[in-house]
Amino acid sequence: MDTSVLIVEDEAAIVTLLRYNLEREGFRVYSTGDGEEAVGMVKDYKPDIIVLDWMLPSMSGVEICKQLRWNPETKAIPIIMLSARGEEGDRIRGLDAGADDYIVKPFSPAELVARIRAVFRRFRPALSEKVLAFAGIKMDVSAHKVTREGTEIHLSPTEFSLLRYLLEHPGRVFSREQLLDAVWGHDIYVELRTVDVHVRRLRKGLDYDGKQLDLIRTVRSAGYALEENTAGEAFVEETEAK
Repeated sequence: MDTSVLIVEDEAAIVTLLRYNLEREGFRVYSTGDGEEAVGMVKDYKPDIIVLDWMLPSMSGVEICKQLRWNPETKAIPIIMLSARGEEGDRIRGLDAGADDYIVKPFSPAELVARIRAVFRRFRPALSEKVLAFAGIKMDVSAHKVTREGTEIHLSPTEFSLLRYLLEHPGRVFSREQLLDAVWGHDIYVELRTVDVHVRRLRKGLDYDGKQLDLIRTVRSAGYALEENTAGEAFVEETEAK
């Protein structure tokens, strides 16, 4: 599971413990202990889920939650709120602010991982399954196998990783920079144009008989998104804008 989690927590010991356990489970982890910085990181990294502490310097978790829910670009990201406040009224306040789940401190890392998976089962079922599916495409992650309308598609490891990331986030537009970070990693220098090349190859791979609809939409000056082509257009090779 190449799924990202943003931990917003100002207690370093808790962050270290959660990072270790989440990375061991296969999650990609970002973290910050500052509320205002957290809002910016959500916009920059588009995490799949946020683990948000209530008590933070500069901005409370409740206020962060409200801001993210007001923003159309971040309102759909699941949020699990952490707090030492265990009273029913506090839980209700946290959930009313927009949190999808609420965990009272102290808690075990195993409980948090279980809660994250439960949230994904409710809101992002593709991320909790070993088989990803969208518009006739099926990906068996463990078997490293892709089919479209029952026909096996042969992809390179990079194209497989790129398709997997898009299948995990259907409909979401990703910039070239975001795709580079997600597929190639933060520590590797790769030119932006490399993304265009692999998207083009992925399109060719998915169009196995020359008659398939193009599911990867190019968004000018923004990036790419995986979505059903309502116009019914077949794939036509093009040179993406730089």
